[in-house]
Formats: sequence, C-alpha cells, structure tokens
Amino acid sequence: MHYIITFTAVILGFLIALFLKPQKKRNIKLLLAFSGAFLLSLTVLHLLPELFEESHHVHEGEDVHSTIPVGVFIMIGILFQIILEFFSKGAEHGHVHVHTDENNELNQIPWLLFISLCIHALLEGFPIHDNTNLAYGIAVHHFPIAIILTLFFVNAKMNKFIVFAFMFSFALMTPLGTLLAEQLHFAQHYSKEISAIVVGILFHISSTIIFESNEGHKFNLAKVTMIVLGFLLAYVMEMGHSH
Repeated sequence: MHYIITFTAVILGFLIALFLKPQKKRNIKLLLAFSGAFLLSLTVLHLLPELFEESHHVHEGEDVHSTIPVGVFIMIGILFQIILEFFSKGAEHGHVHVHTDENNELNQIPWLLFISLCIHALLEGFPIHDNTNLAYGIAVHHFPIAIILTLFFVNAKMNKFIVFAFMFSFALMTPLGTLLAEQLHFAQHYSKEISAIVVGILFHISSTIIFESNEGHKFNLAKVTMIVLGFLLAYVMEMGHSH
C-alpha cells in the first residue's frame, strides 16, 4: 500500500499537468502550502516524538552510534537538504530555476536536478515502511511538485518521452527507499539515524514551502486557511492512528 500511494501521487500529478495543463499558479501555490503544513505536522506529531522516544532506550553494550544525540542527525538532514538544493535549485519545494535559451527551451537535460531530486525522494521513503500516514504526507508533498516540474519541462519543449522517463523515475524513488528500508540490514540497524536525517530533510522542505508558497513571502487568508487545514488533517489522522 505504501508503494502505491507515493508512486500514484507523482504519476497523477504528471498526467494532470500533461493533459489538463493547469495555468493558475495561485492554486498550485495554495496546494503547496497545504502539503507543507501537512508534512510538517506529521513530522512533528509522529516522527519526532518517535525518534526521541527511541533515543531514550539506549542500553549498555549497544553500538556507539546509538549514543550520538538524535538532534545531531536531524541537523545533518537539514544541512544535507541545503546541499541537495544547491543542485536541484529548489525543485523539492516548487521552484524550478533551470537555465533556458531565448526561446524558453532547455538546451540539455538537467541531470543535476534529476539526480538530487531522486536522492531526496529516495530518502523520504525510508521512514514510510511502518507509517501509512507519512506515506500520505509524502504523496501530498510530491503531487504538486510533479505538476510544477511537468509543466516546466513541457513548456521548455522537452521531449515528452524524456519528461515521462524523468517523472516515472522520480515516482519510483520513494517506493524504492521504502523497499530498501524493509530489506537492507544496514537500513534496519541504523533506522533511527536514517529517520532522524529524513526528519531534518522534511523540516527544511516543509518550512520552506510554507514560507515561500506566496510571492513576496506575504501571508494571506487563503494561504493561512490551507496551512491550518493541513495541520488539522495531520492531527486528526495521527489521533486516529494512535487510537
């Protein structure tokens, strides 16, 4: 189920952008604001308490890596995401800054954007394997990103098959991360550390989305409403999950 949720969100975003060609940036930005709030809430309400709860269960004789404060790995995640965005130009939170020629066409495939976005999506899949709500959070996060990226590539006259290959690969990354978390001994042994790094990534991404989803960084009623709805939905889902 986790695999289908995150994969479908990207493919659905790709198809909507390809065939419906939504042009109202305001609506997409509001969807981004909702996704950022939803993702941030799930991170704070579920992932963060779970991480610190696990960090209290350090027994004598455990590997030395368990004694490193979980906050260190969260900060590593934030720093790692900043580095990724240097190459992706902010595509993870709805900004596509790729150089085009005077005809608004891409001269070459943006490999750095593609690789960094795939690494980002792959890591996001690791904490999902035991958390369906987070799978929905990542799906809601990836849906508007898929729309924005597809619209940009199509408008930049990129070959439709290449656009599909790009988005299909992006769609596969999060399910692949979930699969690796379930199958690799390394991923299971260091699950707390990997999850903490992902929490740092999600913190940076979701907060950036919330503050950047409006031009001029201004808050308006529609944006605040979408943020509150994102918070509330995450809260209701987590309360239902805990019971």
